[in-house]
Amino acid sequence: MTHKYEALLQDLKQRLFEIYDLNGIASLLHWDQTTYMPPAATQARARHISLISRLAHERLVDPEIGKLLDALRPYEESLPYDHDDAALIRVTRKDYERATRVPSSFLAEFLAHQARTYDVWTKARPANDFSMVAPYLEKTLEYSRQLANFFPGYEHIADPLIDFSDEGMKVSILRPLFAQLREALVPLVKAISAKTPPDDRFLYRYYPEPDQLRFGLDVIRAFGFDFERGRQDKTHHPFMIRLSLYDVRITTRVKEHDLSEAMFSTFHESGHGMYEQGINPDYEGTPLAGGTSSGVHESQSRTWENYVGRSRPFWEHFFPKLQSIFPEQLADVDVEAFYRAVNKVQPSLIRTDADEVTYNLHVIIRFELELALLEGTLSVRELPDAWRAKYREYLGVEPPDDKDGVLQDVHWYGGHIGGAFQGYTLGNIIAAQFFEKALEEHPEIPDEIRQGRFDTLHGWLREQVYQHGRKYTPRELIRRVTGQDLTLEPYLRYLRRKYGELYQLDLDNE
Repeated sequence: MTHKYEALLQDLKQRLFEIYDLNGIASLLHWDQTTYMPPAATQARARHISLISRLAHERLVDPEIGKLLDALRPYEESLPYDHDDAALIRVTRKDYERATRVPSSFLAEFLAHQARTYDVWTKARPANDFSMVAPYLEKTLEYSRQLANFFPGYEHIADPLIDFSDEGMKVSILRPLFAQLREALVPLVKAISAKTPPDDRFLYRYYPEPDQLRFGLDVIRAFGFDFERGRQDKTHHPFMIRLSLYDVRITTRVKEHDLSEAMFSTFHESGHGMYEQGINPDYEGTPLAGGTSSGVHESQSRTWENYVGRSRPFWEHFFPKLQSIFPEQLADVDVEAFYRAVNKVQPSLIRTDADEVTYNLHVIIRFELELALLEGTLSVRELPDAWRAKYREYLGVEPPDDKDGVLQDVHWYGGHIGGAFQGYTLGNIIAAQFFEKALEEHPEIPDEIRQGRFDTLHGWLREQVYQHGRKYTPRELIRRVTGQDLTLEPYLRYLRRKYGELYQLDLDNE
C-alpha cells in the first residue's frame, strides 16, 4: 500500500471508529431501557437514543466519507476480493450509500418514536390492551413505508426492509421458499399429531429462579460464552446486544413454573453472543464488526439452542447436573423422558416457546401479516383478528387474548414493520446446512457433546463463520462454508430424522 492510500484508509477508519462508538452508546442506552431503567425515564431515554443515533447517522453520511471511498477505489480494486481492506471499503460503501438515502432528521424522529412505542408495549402486553399501543403501531407502519420509499425501484415495498436484515433476500424469493417449507411441515405435524405425545408435565413444577439461572450460566460457560466480555440480565423479551466486541450482553426471562423458558432462551442468546465474541478483533471499530445477516445470526442461536441444547447427547451429559440442582422436582424423571419432553411437538400460541417442527409456521404467519400491513390490505386495527385467523388456519389454535397473540413479540413495537421475522426461519435453514457440514468434517462432535465438550464445534464455527463478521455477504458465506447456496434439504433431513425417531414415524409412507 502506498503512503497515500495508507493515510486515506487511516482517515476512514478513524471516522468509522467514532460512528462505531456512538452506535455502542446507543446500544447501551437501549440495553438499559430494557433491563434496569426506571419507568418514568421513557421520554428522556427517547431523546437520548434519538440524539446519539442522529449524530452517528450524520457522521456516516458526511460527504467526506464519500470522498474517501472514491479515493480508495483504485486501492480496493488492486486487492483480492477477500482482503480485509477490500472488504472494509466495500461494506462501508454499501452502508454509506444506504445511509445517504435516509435523512438524519427522519431517522432521529423514527428512533425516538420506537423508544416511546416500546415503553407503551411493556405496559400494553401485561394489561392485554392492544388499543393502548395501536395508535403507536399505526405511526410505526407509516414510518416503515416512508423508510422503504427512500429506496425506490423495489418489486415489493417490503424488499428494502428485508434487505436491511438479510441482504439479497426479497419477497419473490421468500414467498416460494416459505411455501415449500410449509408444504413439507404440514404432513410432518399431521403425522406427529396422530401419535401419543410425551408427558412433559414435570417441566411445569416449581423451579426457583436463582437455580434456573445458575444452571443456564453453567451451560453457556461450557459452550464457550466469554463472561470476561459478556453478561446476562433479565428483560421482558430476551435479546443479545453488542456494545463492542469486548462487551456483548445477553438477556433472558424466567418463569418459575416453566423450566424451559429461561433455559432455552439462555442457550439461544448465547449463540448470538458467541458469534459476536468470535469476530476477528481487528475488525473492532469498523462496519465489519457484526454478523453478516439476521438469518446467519439466527443460525447460530438456533444451533446452540436446538442442534446442541435439545439433542440427546447434550442431555445425557447435563441431565444428571440438572437433576442434582432440582432433586425433588426431577426425582421421578429419567434422561430419556426429559429428552422427549423438551422435544415435544404441539401447536402452541407463543413463538419463542414453539417446538422445532411448528416454529416456522409462527414465523410465516408474522411474515404474511407484515406484507399485508405494508401493502395496505390489512389495517393495524384489523391485526388482532387477522392474527387469530392465521393461527386457526396454520396451527389449529387460537389465542384467547392479545397478550399471547398480537402483543407477544417486541419486534414491531421496538423497530419497524417489515423484515423483522424472516431471519428466524432462514436461520433454521442455514443452521442445518452449517451443522451438517460440521458433522461431515468432524463426526466426533456428538460424542464430544455427550462428554460436555464443545471446543470442536465452537472452534469450527469460529473459524468458518464467526471470525469473518460482515466480510462476506450471506450468500457468499453460505457458499464458502457449505459449497452450495441456501437449500431446504439439510433442514428437512434433520427434522425428519430426529422427529421420525422420536415419534416412530415411517415418513416414506406418511
